[in-house]
Amino acid sequence: MPSTLDPRTVPTSVKAPHGARIFEITWADRKSYKLPHRILRGYCPCAGCQGHGSGIHFIDAGDPELRNIAQVGNYALEFGWGDAHTTGIYTFTYLRKLCDLYAQHGDALPEKVPDLGEV
Repeated sequence: MPSTLDPRTVPTSVKAPHGARIFEITWADRKSYKLPHRILRGYCPCAGCQGHGSGIHFIDAGDPELRNIAQVGNYALEFGWGDAHTTGIYTFTYLRKLCDLYAQHGDALPEKVPDLGEV
């Protein structure tokens, strides 16, 4: 049976060198992205950061340090931040959308992320 996995949402490489402020991810479609830690932390999808509804908003967490990354099943990553925040689960689909938005908008990424669908 053929695989139904979308190569745009299958990470093949994740790098977050100690002391760096950039998270790097490569997808199965061979696209690579670099996201500043402040963007990842600022768009944390957890209910504690985003509340319950009304979309995803940027939450300024200062200049966070990424301390660890854990894979959640076969669908997401969980980040541990220097501010002790660890509850955000970033689905691969959400991460790819965030990567694409950052590639398009850079540091001017809109305060409210448009059309992310399900997180």
